[in-house]
Amino acid sequence: MVEYSNNLLPAFGLTLFAGLATAIGSALAFFTRRTNVSTLAIALGFSAGVMIYVSLVEILTKARESLMTATNSPKIGSWIALGAFFGGMVVIALIDKLVPKFENPHEAHRVEEMDTQAMERANYDKKLMRMGIFSALAIGIHNFPEGLATFTAALKDVNLGASIAIAIAIHNIPEGIAVSIPIFYATGSRKKAFFLSALSGFAEPVGAIIGYFLLMTFFNDVVFGILFAGVAGIMVYISFDELLPTAEEYGKHHLVLYGLLAGMAVMAVSLLLFI
Repeated sequence: MVEYSNNLLPAFGLTLFAGLATAIGSALAFFTRRTNVSTLAIALGFSAGVMIYVSLVEILTKARESLMTATNSPKIGSWIALGAFFGGMVVIALIDKLVPKFENPHEAHRVEEMDTQAMERANYDKKLMRMGIFSALAIGIHNFPEGLATFTAALKDVNLGASIAIAIAIHNIPEGIAVSIPIFYATGSRKKAFFLSALSGFAEPVGAIIGYFLLMTFFNDVVFGILFAGVAGIMVYISFDELLPTAEEYGKHHLVLYGLLAGMAVMAVSLLLFI
């Protein structure tokens, strides 16, 4: 673990930054009256492009190289990396499956809903409040592996971790909006909606801390390779399951595509510049 310890504070800082981006979405829902859907569509497409490209080109490759070196076998190392990659997808898919659909806030919402929905109800009962809290918890559960992904990447390479943190931060902004709306609908309070929504973003640094303390005693090239390949799988799954479908709901298909291609191009150039 010693060789990775120099990046410990930057890794945690980047994870915290990515998590706090949920508060930006909450603030948008709190202070604005309209959603710029075109910007959100492009931003989500951009984030997906960054995450897909960096996962397949950089993260999975580094995981495979680490495992090949550790096992002293290109074939065995490659198979382990492949298994961990799809294993990461299975983990995040199970998390998605275990979160009830009506409580899963990974759906496109707009700031405008906060006023129109609130006006439709005069009384805010305990059932609605419970649903709002569950929405925040659902986002927190989804953010947990994302925090571990950002932290692990930054622990190995701060520049790579920064790229991933920015991509995840972009995708956390509309999540902040998505969580704020049901909570506001449940409580009638913008302040509570902002606080609970922003709080859900702290699951990312918590995921980093728990992951670190669980792995620090036996962190080596094999563990790193498996974890890194799993992170790649998680990020690819999130991109196809959450980012791109949500972006399509927010905007026109070609805006999402342009954002996706731009994200890939920016990530490709960034990786070349840091060689």
